[in-house]
Amino acid sequence: MEYAKLGQTGLDVSKICLGCMSFGDPDIWMHDWLLDETESRKIIKKALDLGINFFDTANIYSLGVSEEFLGRAIKDFAHREEVVVATKVNGRMHEGPNGAGLSRKHILHEVEASLERLEMDYVDILYIHRWDYETPIEETMGALNDLVRAGKVHYLGASNMFAWQLQQAQHVAEKNGWTKFSVMQGHYNLVYREEEREMNPYCKEAGIALVPYSPLAAGRLAREWEGDTKRSQTDASAKRKYDDTEETDRKIIEEVGRVAAKHDATRAQIAVAWLWAKGVVAPIVGVTKEKYLDDFVGALEVRLDEEDMEALEKYYIPHELVGPR
Repeated sequence: MEYAKLGQTGLDVSKICLGCMSFGDPDIWMHDWLLDETESRKIIKKALDLGINFFDTANIYSLGVSEEFLGRAIKDFAHREEVVVATKVNGRMHEGPNGAGLSRKHILHEVEASLERLEMDYVDILYIHRWDYETPIEETMGALNDLVRAGKVHYLGASNMFAWQLQQAQHVAEKNGWTKFSVMQGHYNLVYREEEREMNPYCKEAGIALVPYSPLAAGRLAREWEGDTKRSQTDASAKRKYDDTEETDRKIIEEVGRVAAKHDATRAQIAVAWLWAKGVVAPIVGVTKEKYLDDFVGALEVRLDEEDMEALEKYYIPHELVGPR
């Protein structure tokens, strides 16, 4: 495994982050491809054995069940100080007033609940899962800063927003002497590159680490255009993001296959290697089988040249924004 600093922090993270959205209970949450605790633990243990120290979950994933699975596995298989655990806040956790959002009340309550489920005293990174248009950013940043000062959160991350919103949040934090965001978790891959317009350049200039989700476009980049999986058949979120893609996406996927053949690599390895070449610190990979982790780790051996990068990028055209904004 290789490790890198998380932006301008001193935190070392593996260049692969294990996403934990696939761990949970399909009776609670919307995905019928979720793994139960026994299968989830196998993947977490495999990740640790490969040197992956970076794990990403969220309170909303199976309404906390993902956090429970991850917390128990880390407790059994690793030393807490050797792993980096990230979770998120904003999603609706209960009906009625104050059940979602980024108010001080919701943030403080949900972080305590996440820590209890994780069986941890702190999380390394707390992301705001998306922007809250109904809560003043001053209230949100003040509450996040208090959590850092209390030692319950070590670093702050943001996700799913516009660059101007991230800049506004950073300005509010700097003006008040509060903790700023160190990480941006955006939607970024070879067939969805809209983050390159404003978000990625701003983050690079500000020293904010890029830790994107969906590096394989929900598996589209890991298989031929005509390929199919259980997830692609049933994942409503992925269908919403990628089923209406342009014909040019097919050309991109074909180029991924060609470049993979050139390097005697898999398509997934090419997609991940491309992200590293674009300045990403650690793409978040979600897997449902242990063997896929070996595949991702193998991407560390791939070195894309200028010809490869040009081939992979030449067919991209602007896409409509997808994901929560």
